[in-house]
Order: sequence, then C-alpha cells, then structure tokens
Amino acid sequence: MAQITAAMVKELRERTNAGMMDCKKALQECDGDMDKAVDYLRQKGLAVAAKRAGRATSEGVVQCYIHAGNKLGVMVEVNCETDFVAKTDQFIEFAKNIAMHIAATNPLCIKREDAPQDVLDKEREIYKQQALESGKPEHIVDKIVEGRIEKYLKEICLLEQPYVKDPDLTIQDLLNELVAKMGENISIRRFVRYQVGEK
Repeated sequence: MAQITAAMVKELRERTNAGMMDCKKALQECDGDMDKAVDYLRQKGLAVAAKRAGRATSEGVVQCYIHAGNKLGVMVEVNCETDFVAKTDQFIEFAKNIAMHIAATNPLCIKREDAPQDVLDKEREIYKQQALESGKPEHIVDKIVEGRIEKYLKEICLLEQPYVKDPDLTIQDLLNELVAKMGENISIRRFVRYQVGEK
C-alpha cells in the first residue's frame, strides 16, 4: 500500500476540485496512482450525476458571453434544483464557461436526441455519395456513413464536444463534475448564439 501524503491529496484536489476526503479515499483506492485517482473521481462523478438525473431543475441562471468586437454573442440557460446552488460562484462560472464554449464551437444542439433529423439525413446522403464516388464497395458504404454520422454528432452536440479550455474533457464530463460537487441535478436547458451578418 502506497503512503498517501498531504501533498498528494493537495495535488489531486487541485487537478479535480474534489473534496479533500474524496481525494484521499481515491488515492487510497488507487494505491497512490495519481492518474487512476483522477479517473476514479471522474467515474464517481458519473455515478452521482446518474443518480440525480431524474430530479427537477427549476432554478438556475441565464448567462451571456459577448466576444471581443461585439460581433458574436451567446445566451445560455443552465438549471439546477435550488436557488442556493444557482447563486454559487462555481455554478455561475460554469454557466459563463459554457456560454464562451458555445461562442467558440457553434454547436447545433445540446444532446444527440435534439439533432435535427433533416440535417442528419442530408449529411448521410452527402457521406453516402462521397463513399460511392471514392469507389468503396457498396456493402461497406453504410458502415462508413454511420461512422461519419457518429463523428458528426460529436462535433455538433454540445454535451459531446471537447471543452475548449481542456480538450481532454467533454462538456458532459464538466457537467458531471459539477453535479458531483454541488450534489444537485444540473442541466444545460437551451442556448442561442448570435453572430453579426448570420441568419
């Protein structure tokens, strides 16, 4: 069993923002392996998020981000269960970061279930034509198309996008971490992105 030092707990806390006792337990469970402890805490966050997913989120904030030059702006609504959590610095910071991320990446929807069917059908048709024109055998074209649709969904769905400030994390990972820290169900409800000259 590896010796868990205060410095190790502090380092893990800085990397994950998890509580001191959670960090200590994660390091003990992972025999002092820092990377494994980070993964352990992430998985714990996933479990907490899954438990809380069914709870109503009727409080929250609307946060704005205006890009330098005032030609691009985003409004995002992030919901939680209580007014108390909605007023915390961490929650407001999360909403601000999501608004900035949306400005940078221009997602089409929040989750894959919201992806417009007509857009997916159009992309499928384009991918199919490209595969056929490049001489791919017809029996594997459908697999190629579905693989490219999967990749496309990860690009257009906000929750599946790599976070612009830390591409090792997806927006869903970031959300799960916040749910674990706050102890409440939290959801990104809607957003709108304006860019001068765009329809």
